Amino acid sequence: MDKLQEIFKEQKQLDAHIIAKRNLEGKYTTEEWIAKKCLALMDETSELLNEVNYKWWKNPKTLDKSAIGEELVDILHFWVSMCIDAGLTADDVYNIYMHKNTENHNRQDGKSNKEGYA
Repeated sequence: MDKLQEIFKEQKQLDAHIIAKRNLEGKYTTEEWIAKKCLALMDETSELLNEVNYKWWKNPKTLDKSAIGEELVDILHFWVSMCIDAGLTADDVYNIYMHKNTENHNRQDGKSNKEGYA
């Protein structure tokens, strides 16, 4: 099993544990779960922002690589969970990523049919 597949497996187990422990089985639709997790992901992104001195009006603090890593992994938790809710596997994500990455390179190189990238 590769690392991305292992992350998906672990996240699926964590989600099932949380749902069982908090008696959430059947409480939300897939659409509601994705919306809730999107909000949680946004909250974690805000927490990450607080770690990287984006507030120019405050004195900067020393960057804490460990705290930044934890916030990024929190984001990953919710992102992977949404992928699972959407029915995507690790292989699906890999394939979609590779396709989109090629398209993004093509856009930057003026080889895309997408408007605005010539």
